[in-house]
Amino acid sequence: MTQTLDWPDIPFEPWSETCAALHLFTQIVGKYRLAHSRWVNHSWHATLYVNATGFGTGLIPDGSGIAIQFDLQNSALIASSGQGDQMQFALEPMSVAKFDARFKEMIAGLGGSPDYHGSPNELPQAIPFSEDVVERPWDAEAVSRFHTALLKIDAVFNEFRTSFIGKVSPVHLFWGSFDLAVTRFSGRSAPAHPGGISNLPDDVTREAYSHEVSSAGFWPGGGGIDEPCFYSYAYPSPEGFGYASIEPGTAYFEPHLGEFLLKYDEVRKSEDPRASLLAFLSSTYRAAADLGNWDSTDLERPIGIIGRPHPI
Repeated sequence: MTQTLDWPDIPFEPWSETCAALHLFTQIVGKYRLAHSRWVNHSWHATLYVNATGFGTGLIPDGSGIAIQFDLQNSALIASSGQGDQMQFALEPMSVAKFDARFKEMIAGLGGSPDYHGSPNELPQAIPFSEDVVERPWDAEAVSRFHTALLKIDAVFNEFRTSFIGKVSPVHLFWGSFDLAVTRFSGRSAPAHPGGISNLPDDVTREAYSHEVSSAGFWPGGGGIDEPCFYSYAYPSPEGFGYASIEPGTAYFEPHLGEFLLKYDEVRKSEDPRASLLAFLSSTYRAAADLGNWDSTDLERPIGIIGRPHPI
């Protein structure tokens, strides 16, 4: 009998320190993938992907081919090689420096080259990984609930993704800002981004925002938003965007961020969480496309149907 998972309660404060540790651990793994992968537009070659037990890298072209898996249900980091070898270690209370050392040892043991940039990105304080020696906690139960939430969110984001046949990103986890995101593109070039993101080269930011976007995503909390939230923004932000009528009614515009926000708990507690989240994704995209004069009506489709191609 198949059991359907409910949308779990994931308050940020009780696991904020574990979340910060997980964020930094994903930066290390993501930077390893980045260091061994050819550039793909908008840094899509560096991201992680939600899967059945956590999130992973996909195959990294290093050695015989290496894939890394954060198993968040069993608190383990697992690395597999193209030669059929596998190594792992427990995710448990430890320092970032210890995780970094264990990870490098694991990659070397599988015949890979554990060479990557050694400091965090997109954080105001970029302590080199090897020097971050304070032990971090690990709340395995909270991490498991976070992953269960990601499974629900990833499914809705992917469903939303199917209704646009233009350029659209995968649903992926950006380890810099630690958000799950999906982005649609108008097809037109955008003004050069001003840059200025903490510990991120401006040329990376400008390449990421080289074209007009409507982007939506999910944060578990942190960075001044100390509760899990969905967000949606446009770049460049069209005039009047913050005054657009958005669904559901509990969503609101945050001027400081320049983004619409919808609290995760508002979705979780709604009568139909899937419908509430889809309404937010669709209405914020529509505001960006309409106010930004996107010529995209021929790229929009109903949500995809299993086994049936989109109408031409």
